[in-house]
Amino acid sequence: MTTLLNSIKESASYLKGKLSVTPKIGLILGSGLGELADEITNAVKIPYSEIPHFPVSTVEGHAGQLVVGSLQGQDVIAMQGRFHYYEGYSMQEVTFPVRVMKELGVDLLLVTNACGGMNKAFAPGDLMIISDHLNMTGDNPLIGQNHEELGPRFPDMSHAYTPELVTFVEETASKLEINIQKGVYAGVTGPTYMSGAELIMLRNLGGDVVGMSTVPEVIVARHANMKVIGISCITDMAIGEEIQGITHAEVVEVANRTKPKFIKLVKEIVSTVKL
Repeated sequence: MTTLLNSIKESASYLKGKLSVTPKIGLILGSGLGELADEITNAVKIPYSEIPHFPVSTVEGHAGQLVVGSLQGQDVIAMQGRFHYYEGYSMQEVTFPVRVMKELGVDLLLVTNACGGMNKAFAPGDLMIISDHLNMTGDNPLIGQNHEELGPRFPDMSHAYTPELVTFVEETASKLEINIQKGVYAGVTGPTYMSGAELIMLRNLGGDVVGMSTVPEVIVARHANMKVIGISCITDMAIGEEIQGITHAEVVEVANRTKPKFIKLVKEIVSTVKL
């Protein structure tokens, strides 16, 4: 049976054969942000379906390919479309691309997402730096055999989102005159949007926003000792007492409307971050 280590090495070997650069920054582009990958120059685009052991994204609005090249003078690898637990993949499959990024040489993972705002001080269209998260999925991508080559059996998650980079993103947004929030991302499985009672519970537990991604990838990134930046686009308000209902089309519409400032911020981060 093919082991996780073998799969990672086979995927990375395949990709190295197609690349002329060693990416140091990995980008996971959430709903509405996939266009940022179109700004990568000297780009090599590789569909997930062609990469050994990669799952295939099935979500509307996700292109489903890796894009590798130069962005703002930095060598990057971008996931134009991610994988989700609710698609039926295991946590190990959802996070597999992060493992491959590490094998390729990535030191910093910048993960983005669309989410619902539970903090009443937030508004649709806001961006939020993730300072911490709640893993409410009931699962963990590190369950099972641990490979010491990939990371320790019991990784520390007390600073899952690199504190100095949280500060750096705040300062970068301020420099660009982009108003930005900061808070805790509650990660759930989906694919249902939350009930009013569930939203009230998550808010009472300390969540500022809620979404169906990001947490598994960040756990694996930290297991692999990668630095992490997380930024959310708040596409709708998810106040349990006032819930009106939301559709995926509405989420994508707000994400698209917020896209220009989101892309501006991410490009500036990539341009000026110290690796």
